[in-house]
Amino acid sequence: ASDGMQGLAAARREKPDLIVMDVMMPEMDGLELCKSIRRESNVPIIMLTARVEETDKLIGLEIGADDYITKPFSPRELVARVKVVLRRVSGDSAAEVIRVEDVSLDRTHFEVQIQKRKVQLTPTEFEIMATLMSQPGRIFSRNQLLNAAHGVAFESYERAIDSHIRNLRRKLEPDELIITVHGVGYKFEA
Repeated sequence: ASDGMQGLAAARREKPDLIVMDVMMPEMDGLELCKSIRRESNVPIIMLTARVEETDKLIGLEIGADDYITKPFSPRELVARVKVVLRRVSGDSAAEVIRVEDVSLDRTHFEVQIQKRKVQLTPTEFEIMATLMSQPGRIFSRNQLLNAAHGVAFESYERAIDSHIRNLRRKLEPDELIITVHGVGYKFEA
């Protein structure tokens, strides 16, 4: 697509497996396009941009991009990053049992275990944990976690995720599995 509005229409029409977009586009910039797509879909998004400042990268990741590549970049790097993102998305996201080192999450039996120790979670905590574990290392924004837990994300409730994360951390102790990425969101690391 040659501009953001066409990109949004194409994303809705084509339902792609992955989207690679520039940040600087006419009509609707890549940040707004990413936000619009995130309201409707969890399709992986890789942003390409000449904006190299750390704050630009954090904003891109915070609004929902799965990766952020700055120009100049090599075609090989882009292909490698696309493969990594697709591997993350296709690998564990649909699995009935997600395993990351000593942690397992069983969707069928609604059960989480850490080193064979069962952890009792609320349904909301379970969905947050499943989302985080589905793509270890990926940073999820509060809105993305709200959407995963409740099927909808309201900006006025995004701080509620902090309470759920606090409760999850307490239940997962002494392991520090959920990492805060300040100003961006949370990620799972075993």
